[in-house]
Amino acid sequence: MSAPRLLDQRLFSELAAQAAANPRQRQHHNFHAMEEPCHRMAVGLQPDTYIPPHRHLSADKAEALLVLKGRLGLLIFDEAGALQGKRVLEAGGDCVGVDLPPGVFHALVVLQADSILFECKAGPYRPVGEGERAPWAPQEGEAGVAAYLAWMRGQFA
Repeated sequence: MSAPRLLDQRLFSELAAQAAANPRQRQHHNFHAMEEPCHRMAVGLQPDTYIPPHRHLSADKAEALLVLKGRLGLLIFDEAGALQGKRVLEAGGDCVGVDLPPGVFHALVVLQADSILFECKAGPYRPVGEGERAPWAPQEGEAGVAAYLAWMRGQFA
């Protein structure tokens, strides 16, 4: 049996620092082994990270997202890329998270430095696949990311 692992300020500080040092401006801390059926992770996020719109099509890939520290913007899109909804997710705020069903195009934008997100979804890990990437938005590393990220952030100005 393994020891309990705490989600405390020490972990949050470490994740925030690791995210700041990571070229992708985010850092995962897995509480699960990859073969486990339930994946649980804390994610350190910095404002310049880009999480492109995507969806999970598998019926078992609902995901729950909770903001443990900081502030994120959640964007929901339709199939054509039209913005259908947005919500601020904030630790201690009116809305601290979301439970996303499979098939919903969504993206997150970091609105406060050193934000920490807790994510839970069914394993095993599968990269975003065919039909799950948003064809209207640039993917990580492509031209246009800076402008699209600025547009996403602007939805919460």
